[in-house]
Amino acid sequence: MLTEKQQDFLAYLKRQLRHDGRIPSLRQSAKDLGVSHMAVAQLLAQLEKKGVVEREGRYSRTIRLLPSRQTRPERSLGREIPVIGQITAGMPMYAQQEWDGSVIVDAGLFGGDNLFCLKIAGDSMRGAGIFDRDLVICEPRQYARNKEIVAVLIHQEEATVKRFFLKPDGIELHPENDSYPVMRYGFSDVLVQGKVIGVIRGAHPSFSQTI
Repeated sequence: MLTEKQQDFLAYLKRQLRHDGRIPSLRQSAKDLGVSHMAVAQLLAQLEKKGVVEREGRYSRTIRLLPSRQTRPERSLGREIPVIGQITAGMPMYAQQEWDGSVIVDAGLFGGDNLFCLKIAGDSMRGAGIFDRDLVICEPRQYARNKEIVAVLIHQEEATVKRFFLKPDGIELHPENDSYPVMRYGFSDVLVQGKVIGVIRGAHPSFSQTI
């Protein structure tokens, strides 16, 4: 069973995952919660010990939320989400809009209607914890707020995942990798397709994966 503090911290992580599409750093968590860096590290270690979160390595900053046994009812909370083609997290590539398999995710973490997944090719968003061959879970959207990570169509045919910024003279799509340039377009050149609300690490399209 989770303590009250652990439950509050887990709820915070879930909110940040839905809002930003990634788990916040220890420094950001400490700032948001008004506690010490050490307190956040201890809470994270406790959740990891109880099988609620998982780190990819002992010293890795990449953290995943796992289905919690104490909140899982007798019936499965899993839901199937289609994988729609492949888009790039580097330079744009031609958008493929076919169904290319599906994944099973925890419905408690990912609610909402008509969610879809996109396969990532490239490393331009690695600073946001999105790597080559990852799947990003998207909530359908036709608009975006500044700093949100979104999937967009460029010129109605090329697709990419970037951080969105609305400027007085157009739209900027920012990578999370200094090796890639900021992309600038006119207002009519970019169509928002969805907001990234989660990431499945290195998933293979031929099988379903629960997160």
